[in-house]
Amino acid sequence: MKEDYYDILGISKSASESEIKKAYRKMALKYHPDKNPDNKEAEEKFKKAAEAYEVLSNADKKARYDQFGHQAFDGNGGFGGGGMNMDDIFSQFGDIFGGAFGGGGGFSGFGGGGRQRVVKGSNLRIRVSLTLDEVANGVEKKIKVKRKIQAPGTTYKTCDTCKGSGQVTRVTNTILGRMQTSAPCQTCGGAGQTIDKKPSDADAQGLKVAEETVSVKIPAGVVDGMQLKVTGKGNDAPGNGIAGDLLVVISEEDHSTLKREGDNLHYDMYVSLPDAVLGTSKEIDTVTGKVRIKIEAGVQSGKILRLRGKGIPSINGYGKGDLLVHVNVWTPKTLSKKQKDFFESMKEDEHFEPKPESSDKSFFEKVKDMFS
Repeated sequence: MKEDYYDILGISKSASESEIKKAYRKMALKYHPDKNPDNKEAEEKFKKAAEAYEVLSNADKKARYDQFGHQAFDGNGGFGGGGMNMDDIFSQFGDIFGGAFGGGGGFSGFGGGGRQRVVKGSNLRIRVSLTLDEVANGVEKKIKVKRKIQAPGTTYKTCDTCKGSGQVTRVTNTILGRMQTSAPCQTCGGAGQTIDKKPSDADAQGLKVAEETVSVKIPAGVVDGMQLKVTGKGNDAPGNGIAGDLLVVISEEDHSTLKREGDNLHYDMYVSLPDAVLGTSKEIDTVTGKVRIKIEAGVQSGKILRLRGKGIPSINGYGKGDLLVHVNVWTPKTLSKKQKDFFESMKEDEHFEPKPESSDKSFFEKVKDMFS
């Protein structure tokens, strides 16, 4: 089982944004590769801290993590999914360290001596539509994605302006003395490289658009609007940069007979008056197939039958929801003369007198039970 993100950073769930950032900086500085060369344990803790911070520093991701735990990000790799990349950490969280490592607020990397800025390609976003059955059981989707890749035949050379560092250092004289500042190189965009040769079908960065089929494993229990991430399947970056990510947004289709409410499902069952009086059995849809349920004689309209474990699996791994079958007794709107005469004769019959028992809950009690 993966370690809790709050435990990794040593903070409580009520920690503020500044407290989260402070806790991450403290851990990152402690386990930074420069301070712990060739120390695999420190490197692993450094990655875990970055992964925890990547989720908890983002309000949307933090809310999903608080609700669903690690499974909110399962099946997507990368940050929030366990596939940490050092270049990702340095490129995304470099400002956290200030000037603690290297000059100009940068990093010295694993062996010191000035780490060049890593350029990351842009992310792509795609919406995937799922049926209720796919949501309930999980599914692997094959998605065709048009993404920018490095064009075959493209070669790069060291940038003449920044000499491969990706940064340009400037020294200015002020009343307080000489001040040194660093900024991404404008010539190469911080990549440290410029194009040497490229094919005719490549753009100015040596990239071209290609279609690729990406496999995405979607866990059971996802909710509408949830976003999964497939690391490295966005647009490529020029030179030795790292590819962006593919963001997969979940869209849930309506089911013809079942309605979802969290992990529970609702089904409206209509029974005829004779079936309600005499009892019957009916076949209904569930997300795992059809099931037959028994309707007791004398069932009341509005009764709720609960089929435990027939709902949606919890994405947080806490079992399954239930299927709630709402019984609706159908009253005919038109009757033959014979049928009317029968019911007329039953008006004074004691068996047709309403006699609710203590177990027959009111509508408001049923609603209260549903939401409790």
